Amino acid sequence: MNGSFFKEIPTGETLPPNNIHAVSVSMPKLEDVIGYEEQNPKTLEKIKSAYPRFVLHPYLKILANYIKEKYHVCDNYEIVVLSSPKAVKLLSDKYYINNKIEIDEPFGVILVQKETSQLQKVLTYIQHSGCNLSSRFAEDYLYKAGLIKNLFKEKVENKKTAKNTVIETLAKAYKQPKKNICLTPSGMNAVYSVVRGLNSIQSHNGRDILIQFGWLYLDTMNIVNHHFQRQKIFPDIKNLDLLEEYLKINGFKVTAIITEIPTNPLLKCANIKALRKLCDKYNIPLVIDSTFATPYNLDLTSYADIFVESLTKFACGNADVLMGAVILNKKHRLSHMTEEFFRHCEPVFIKDIQRLAFEIKNYEKRVKKISKNTKALVEYFKTCSYIDKIYYCLDKQNKENYSQTMIDENSFVGIISVTFKKPFKEVYDKLNFAKGPSLGTEFTLLMPYTYLAHYDLTKTKKGKEFLKQIDLPIDLLRISVGVEPIEEIIKEFEKIS
Repeated sequence: MNGSFFKEIPTGETLPPNNIHAVSVSMPKLEDVIGYEEQNPKTLEKIKSAYPRFVLHPYLKILANYIKEKYHVCDNYEIVVLSSPKAVKLLSDKYYINNKIEIDEPFGVILVQKETSQLQKVLTYIQHSGCNLSSRFAEDYLYKAGLIKNLFKEKVENKKTAKNTVIETLAKAYKQPKKNICLTPSGMNAVYSVVRGLNSIQSHNGRDILIQFGWLYLDTMNIVNHHFQRQKIFPDIKNLDLLEEYLKINGFKVTAIITEIPTNPLLKCANIKALRKLCDKYNIPLVIDSTFATPYNLDLTSYADIFVESLTKFACGNADVLMGAVILNKKHRLSHMTEEFFRHCEPVFIKDIQRLAFEIKNYEKRVKKISKNTKALVEYFKTCSYIDKIYYCLDKQNKENYSQTMIDENSFVGIISVTFKKPFKEVYDKLNFAKGPSLGTEFTLLMPYTYLAHYDLTKTKKGKEFLKQIDLPIDLLRISVGVEPIEEIIKEFEKIS
């Protein structure tokens, strides 16, 4: 075979390619990433779609324009489409929007005055709460209205059995009854729903502090900021002593502790057994984002009261469905509060469920293949002179904390983050893997994490100092390992040496 197994994917091409419902987008060169972050017109001209919570899907733009014409909305207002009328009420109440539009549509619509700070606040809150309207919903609507000619062809499960297939798979994986699981239109909506539920509980029990243990995903922290006036962040997930000292004074004021197992993107793991003991001592619910761990790498059912998972990632495996789930653990103290956590979840469009139902059937097999490849890639990186640091799970220290929770001793979470002894741009531009946001795909997917998640911090002296404090390198490459032949993955990385 002549040439590389991997080919560069053009800037702005969807990931996966030629898929209108793709949640990622190709940014093959570092200048593409910087151009996207700095809103360079030349770059934006190529990148017409991206992760749906951050960039409005092309079909949603068409739909908004159609609604504007249909209801004769004047040009002073921006049409914002949402997942439901419930989401409209939420945003209208939060930002005192009185210009709701009276419509007869099966989704939510609000009017926001253009060129105002209110518009940016609304769009940001939608991003954080994950109440975006589904691209498949918009596609169906536009097709029926004659605004697009074709529906995208894809393999799906039967409409009648699809939801049960997804719920049943998760119930079996997490060892929970089906009634303890609720689907959401994104992973962030799952986090949002749990935080809203915890917010409701605090008013009943007098506990009003939410603890974030570890430096969590940015939008998780943003949602907590929206709904908890009192919160405490412990950035270093390895330092349980600081948390323990804090709880000695404030333990019975804490509503819950929320954490990621392992953390994104540095793959750090807390001592889960010790953390659970602290939660039991002060009667604190523990919320775990298990997206990276998946229920097939780590069995965390003895530790979490609530799980949240972005099903967009490993459960989907193809980066073409935006969905999440809230899973309540029957073993722990909040199982009687099911309704409080589920009532904040936004509805999920049936065609998204049908697509995920087709993909989730391979969830366990996919995770095990990725795990095997990840282990081999870690071993290869350990021999590479061009690698500076390797971040992965599970390392020796993590195994001490997780020996009883690992599915097997060779179970590796399918993400590796690395830094290099060579210039980052040189390395990033040379590799021909798919490159863009998201993870958990069957195709190996690289992301320049800090550039895409915290670009503003990379531009100032103060920001750089802060990144240093939380131990987050600017030139960090997050690798979501795929199921391709491992020898081909390694061969592509050998181009760097």
